[in-house]
Amino acid sequence: MALFNFRKKKDEEKKTSACSCSCGCSANEEKNSATDCCPDLKEGEICCIKVLSAGCKSCHEQFEYAKQAVRDMELSVEVEYITDMQKVMEYGVMSMPALVVNEKVVTMGKVLKAADVVSLLHKLGF
Repeated sequence: MALFNFRKKKDEEKKTSACSCSCGCSANEEKNSATDCCPDLKEGEICCIKVLSAGCKSCHEQFEYAKQAVRDMELSVEVEYITDMQKVMEYGVMSMPALVVNEKVVTMGKVLKAADVVSLLHKLGF
């Protein structure tokens, strides 16, 4: 793969890319790491929940269901709705909607109802 400079390009992107969670992490820190993004995060806590979207109706439904799940679980976390395709592509998501918890993609390509989101969060240990 060195023939096409794939690895070299990826290394350069790591050096120059900004943090995808916009929390102030330096560009050299590893992406998709909740402990780097939220340094005071304890085991079993949720730092951030994001819905990655193309702006369609089903993506908006996923956002509403995620907000409902957060209310049902009585969490003090704000659910972000991200439609900027550059940020979406930083997560490596190719089908939307996608749900991101603590900077880790947990589901993509399907709409989860609020009860399903709650169940998924419990399954992940939150």
